[in-house]
Amino acid sequence: MAPIGTRTRRGLGAALLAVAGLLAPGAWAEEPHVACAATVSGRRVIARAEALDFVSSELDRLVRLGMAGRLEVELTLWRRRSLWFDTQVDITRVTQVLAFSRGGYFLDGRALGETPEVLALERVAWTLESRPEPGERYRVRVEVKLHVVTAASLGRMAAWLTHGGDDEDETQDRSTVTGTLLRSVAEDLSRRAAGRCDVTPQP
Repeated sequence: MAPIGTRTRRGLGAALLAVAGLLAPGAWAEEPHVACAATVSGRRVIARAEALDFVSSELDRLVRLGMAGRLEVELTLWRRRSLWFDTQVDITRVTQVLAFSRGGYFLDGRALGETPEVLALERVAWTLESRPEPGERYRVRVEVKLHVVTAASLGRMAAWLTHGGDDEDETQDRSTVTGTLLRSVAEDLSRRAAGRCDVTPQP
């Protein structure tokens, strides 16, 4: 492999400066986690979930600068079986947009306040084929991912940072290294967690 040239070093330097602008010490004060509650009444199962401590200090800074966060939520309903694997009954995927406007946070247009430690997610309802038999048990699993800067957007940034250059091989090397670096930052700027809860009969 040919040594990295001057232009490549400049491109990597620009990429590192971009990364430094996105990341800051102490960005992850709390680990994200999810909570949920689910009830069944007749054939209808309703699940409510919350995402807690998902907005780190760095993501907060990016959203306040005008970037939108994408909250991807997946809820899966399982029928529990004592002596065998649980059976998947249904699955729902929801994408919600987190934004900052007029001095407060909004999730799909719903006001959350100044500091959204708790993100109340969209309620999900399923209808079972039949009423649960006595002793039949269900469980809901929730997976949540929040990302503000996506791998695609950082890939475009990488292309911009590495554009140009007289040497085709040098430009390709620079683009590959910078693109890999920035896409790894996209993963660092995402928050994810999973949890589960038992479905209880509605009082």
